[in-house]
Amino acid sequence: MENFKPLVFIPFILVILVACQSMESSTPMQEIGDNETENIETTDENISMAKESARITGVTWSGSAGNYTFSVTIESPDTGCDQYADWWEVITADGTLVYRRILGHSHVDEQPFTRSGGTADIEESTEIIVRAHMNNLGYGTEVMRGTISEGLVKASIDREFALELTATDPLPTNCAF
Repeated sequence: MENFKPLVFIPFILVILVACQSMESSTPMQEIGDNETENIETTDENISMAKESARITGVTWSGSAGNYTFSVTIESPDTGCDQYADWWEVITADGTLVYRRILGHSHVDEQPFTRSGGTADIEESTEIIVRAHMNNLGYGTEVMRGTISEGLVKASIDREFALELTATDPLPTNCAF
């Protein structure tokens, strides 16, 4: 072992680290359900929009068919009443509003935050999307999607999907703080 020179291995280790780094920065895979994946395009605009929007980071539920209550965790770039997550909603895969939880104030110092709501009249096999809305930025693109029976997974949807729901009641009337 006297002839062992660990410094000789440093260039090889650096090559391996660079190779691993380049693999991590390739096009990301997005889960869409039951271990399926979908390539999503990563652009500076998409990354910027995602960082500026409300993101659903977790969803749990309780209840039974036709009577589910949800607890939704949101991460959002709230700055006060000028910019805050003002609701989260459960919609079907075809864009039908099932339930909307109005958020009456900003959560500047509480990130991420979780709020509960319901009841949602859906069957356990109904495909749903849970998404959040910002008062001045619109819908976020990072959502949770799936069914009660199979579970929900992180997914990405177009910001314009079911955009007409922004005019559907219930809607926020004010921001407390």
